[in-house]
Amino acid sequence: MKKHITPRDNFAYLTIALLAFLLLSAALHQFLGGAIGGRLIEALTVLTLVGGVWSVKEVRAYFRIGIALTVGIAIVSATGVLLDHSGLTIFHLLILLCFFCLTTWAALKQVFLSGRVDGNAIVGAICVYLLLGLIWAVLFMLLEQMLPGSFNGLDTDDPGGHLDALTYFSFVSLTTMGFGDITPALPLARYFTYLEGVVGEFYVATLVASLVGVRVSAWQQK
Repeated sequence: MKKHITPRDNFAYLTIALLAFLLLSAALHQFLGGAIGGRLIEALTVLTLVGGVWSVKEVRAYFRIGIALTVGIAIVSATGVLLDHSGLTIFHLLILLCFFCLTTWAALKQVFLSGRVDGNAIVGAICVYLLLGLIWAVLFMLLEQMLPGSFNGLDTDDPGGHLDALTYFSFVSLTTMGFGDITPALPLARYFTYLEGVVGEFYVATLVASLVGVRVSAWQQK
């Protein structure tokens, strides 16, 4: 019998898609790199988008927009493979940014407005944290595309690996570890970097307070 995704278990699919995307992207860059690795990462991006759309399909408006963005990024990626047109990169990143923002907003609403603390809500909170890291990674990529040299420490001989490197830098900034191997060089890059650190700290504090508050409220009602 086919199992339907419900708001009580949908985040498991999105978590698997995001973790698989991050792991396989790193592995492809490690062992392949170059143009082939970049194209495969684009294919993985589309699969991640499909996983994200599937996870919020109960919300009809988000599902329709998500499908449109997934189709759009698939077309852009396929066109890039066929034409090898570098001008599509920014368009590709903008669609990706829109999708991650949309999915994050849908997940935030379900996690914080559902009124219950269960396993799915906790997994959803982790999904939002991962999505925040990916949103900033795409922002950093857009910045590097429009203002080359925005970051120190990127491999100039392998532009195809910038997404992997900036994803790593994004999560290092989000968790405020700050190793220093990649650093922002331009004022806008510095701004988005410290803004991500502030959002990461604020999100964790807000998450803990909200989940504890909901739990205490439910206990008091009982």
